[in-house]
Amino acid sequence: MNPPTAWRQRAAVAAVTMAAAVALAACGATGPAASSQDAAVSRSADDSLYLGSELRAPYFSKPDLVLTDTTGKPFDLRKKTAGRAVLLFFGYTNCPDVCPTTLGDVALALKEQPKDVRDKTDVVFVTTDPERDTPKALGKWLAAFDQNFIGLSGDLEKIKAAARPLGISVEDPTKHHDGSVTSSHGGQVVAFLPTDDKAHVVYLTSTPLKTFSHDLPLLAQGKQTDAAR
Repeated sequence: MNPPTAWRQRAAVAAVTMAAAVALAACGATGPAASSQDAAVSRSADDSLYLGSELRAPYFSKPDLVLTDTTGKPFDLRKKTAGRAVLLFFGYTNCPDVCPTTLGDVALALKEQPKDVRDKTDVVFVTTDPERDTPKALGKWLAAFDQNFIGLSGDLEKIKAAARPLGISVEDPTKHHDGSVTSSHGGQVVAFLPTDDKAHVVYLTSTPLKTFSHDLPLLAQGKQTDAAR
C-alpha cells in the first residue's frame, strides 16, 4: 500500500471510528445526547445514491474471518458471502434494545423487497458475547427475525480483531453483581457490495426502517454513487 493510500485508509478508519464512538452501544444505555449525535453523523451527503452514510475510497475489505455458524459448522465469511450484498452487524442475543431493534428493522426492510433482492442479500450477525451465545442459542434467537439470517460465534479475540479495521469497537463483556452481563459494541451496520466485496455504506444506531428499505435494492445491485455520475 503506497503512502497516500495508507493515509486515506487511516483517515477513513478514524472517521468511522469517531462515528462508532457515537454509536457505541452498551445495549441499554440511551439518552437524548446520543440520539442527536447519531442523527448528525448518519446523514448522508446530498449527492449520494444512498440514505445511509456512503464511504469513500479506499474501501474497507470484508474481514478475513472464520467462525462457527448456527449449525455448528465453520463459516468462512469471505468465501461464503463472496459476490453478495452483505449487511454485517456485531452484537449479542441478550442485548435489550439496540440489537433486536436494528435486526428487526433490517428484517422488515428485507421482507418488503422483491425476491431477487432478498436472494442476493446476506445479513450476518457476529456475536460479541460468544461465551453465552452458543451456535444453538444464536440460531434460535435469529430465527425470530429471519430464518435466513447468518449467525456466527467463536473466539472473542478473533471477533474483536475482525471488527477493529472496520472502526467497530467491541469490548469484553462485563459481568455485574446481579448476574447480568452487558457487552459494549459498536452499533453500526456495515454494508458490503457484491461487485467488489468491499464496505461502501455504514448505518449507525437508530437508522430508520425507511433508510434500509430504500438502500437494500441499491446494495443488491452493487450501485456506487461515483460510478453513476
